[in-house]
Amino acid sequence: MNIFDRGRDHAIAVFRIVVGLFFVCHGAQKLFGVLGAKGTVSITDWPSGPAGLIEFVGGVLIVIGLGTRIAALISSGAMAYAYFTVHQPAGLLPIQNKGELAAVYAWVFLLLAFIGPGAWALDNVIAARKREQVLVNA
Repeated sequence: MNIFDRGRDHAIAVFRIVVGLFFVCHGAQKLFGVLGAKGTVSITDWPSGPAGLIEFVGGVLIVIGLGTRIAALISSGAMAYAYFTVHQPAGLLPIQNKGELAAVYAWVFLLLAFIGPGAWALDNVIAARKREQVLVNA
C-alpha cells in the first residue's frame, strides 16, 4: 500500500469539503446577495431560485457529509441542466459558452456520488452507529 492509497479517504474528504464550500458560496450569492452578488433571487424564480437552493443546501450537505451521494447526484443534475439550458445554446464547447464551471461541477458531483464522502463525514458516523446497534442487539 503506497502513500496515495493510505491517504485516499482523507483526500476525498478534503476534496468534498472544498468543492462543497465553493458550491455553498454560489448558492449564498443567489439567495442572500452576499459575496459580491449584485442582488438576490427568490426561490420561486425559475431556474435561478431552485438552482440557488440546490447549490446552498446541497453544498452544505456535501460539506458535512450527510446524504452525500444523493446530494451530489442532485447537484450534478442541476449543474448539467444549467450547462445545457443556460450555457450550451451560446456555443458548442464549454470554453466558447462560458459553461466550464457548470460542466466541471456536474462531473465532480457525479464522481462524488459514485465514490462516496471519504473520511470525516456524518454518513460514516451514522453507519458506524447503526453497525454498533446491530452488534448490541445481536
